[in-house]
Amino acid sequence: MPAPAIEMIDITKVFPGVVANDRVNLTIDQGEIHALLGENGAGKSTLMSILFGLYESDSGVIKIRGEEVKIKNPNDATALHIGMVHQHFKLVHNFTVTENIVLGLEPRTGPGNLDLRSAEKRVAELSETYGLAVDPRARIENITVGMQQRVEILKILYRNADILIFDEPTAVLTPQEIDELLAIFRRLKAEGKTIVFITHKLKEIKAAADRCTVLRRGKYIDTVNVADADENELAEKMVGRSVSFKIEKKPQQSGDIILKIENLTVIGAKGIPAVSGLSLDVRAGEIVGVAGVDGNGQSELVAAISGLLPVKSGRILLKGRDIIHDSIKSRNEGGIGLVPEDRHRHGLVLDFRLDENLVLKSFRKKPYSNAAGFLQFHKIAKHAQALITEFDIRAGSGPATPAKSMSGGNQQKVVIAREIDLSPDLLIVSQPTRGLDVGAIEYIHRRIVEERDKGRAVLLVSFELDEILGLCDRIAALSKGQVVGVLQAEEADERRIGAMMGGLSSEGVLHA
Repeated sequence: MPAPAIEMIDITKVFPGVVANDRVNLTIDQGEIHALLGENGAGKSTLMSILFGLYESDSGVIKIRGEEVKIKNPNDATALHIGMVHQHFKLVHNFTVTENIVLGLEPRTGPGNLDLRSAEKRVAELSETYGLAVDPRARIENITVGMQQRVEILKILYRNADILIFDEPTAVLTPQEIDELLAIFRRLKAEGKTIVFITHKLKEIKAAADRCTVLRRGKYIDTVNVADADENELAEKMVGRSVSFKIEKKPQQSGDIILKIENLTVIGAKGIPAVSGLSLDVRAGEIVGVAGVDGNGQSELVAAISGLLPVKSGRILLKGRDIIHDSIKSRNEGGIGLVPEDRHRHGLVLDFRLDENLVLKSFRKKPYSNAAGFLQFHKIAKHAQALITEFDIRAGSGPATPAKSMSGGNQQKVVIAREIDLSPDLLIVSQPTRGLDVGAIEYIHRRIVEERDKGRAVLLVSFELDEILGLCDRIAALSKGQVVGVLQAEEADERRIGAMMGGLSSEGVLHA
């Protein structure tokens, strides 16, 4: 038997206030697809960052192909043919695909002379070999998120990696792109590559992984053969208790219309309508879901309602009043809460502390500011501690934790906690469970339903059809910036909603 591709023995890593990895053991065989599963903050990304040289462990041993090694930085990892695709891509957006791939290893024909032609040829060959279908000359800013991820894969293949680490690789992908990525994993395995991927999504583990190692609160729990384990067993190992995948809801008690959108048109980044003549309403006490393939106007719709994009024509009525000329601050104070799809750009100030992020929309008010306008930091911290406990936010330094040092899932919990705490009349939640583990998803779903039962109007935008079908009372399918049809939840199923997302009306007529 060949030596394991990776052995990590008794790995410990301590950050101020938290033990990220506590004597963790991990063995990964050569040529296997190995999933690393755990809650937000379980230590998965830290463990893989140690393997890639982004962190040094405080103690423990790493062996690569049977040989003990010291990995002090990513250059050491690259020399050992280890590559890593990070959750947040490391790409220069105004560079081409090839320029990004060769960055730091630029081929030259002489001093100062770049040889991009030969690099483009090599990138094209790699793309064809692994079925990635990437245009070497395309600019990053002009390609989809899914294609950007393929560029990251090509970047590490270009450096001859045969151990490939993926950190939450599907967190920003559409369902179709996820299927394509898992197919790429299988092709890479067939070429003899060893793949480690961090995920919270049990379906993906069942679809692609050979074995799965579970971490919980920094400790090793178990390694299982995926074929022999079901999703409920994996979920229980991950969170330490049984998890319900069924969303419990009381019968709907809808009230007055809170949000009414009339013939809305919004111009997108490319100067053409991203939302075109869209009409939709959301009542108090109901969850209306917006289903659609990424890029069909969902982002622009949410941005127009929240004030991040101007409206070309049409009306947005909040409790009967047109708000299209209101500022973002006025909309927030008028009763709109927003969980944005991009928590880094629109949900958090990453250099701020956790407690500061939790009062971004309310710091001017009592008790967080006094009559003279000075911030009351002890009250802000006390408020944060209550939300940390209520929403199970994992933060090593408590309220003082810098937002940028937290895991993606815990950052998401901070945004959701802040918006729900404001008790808005209209709660807009866009991709609310992206990057969350099953235990956190169960909790967030329950909180969204509780907001609906309190009489809030909830507009849910999600690429996860299971989430849309499980949570919503009505479902609006978007295609090319228009509502193709609206179904009651009991009338909807994946096949019907999927067809509508593709442009067919609820009666089966192709939408123009």
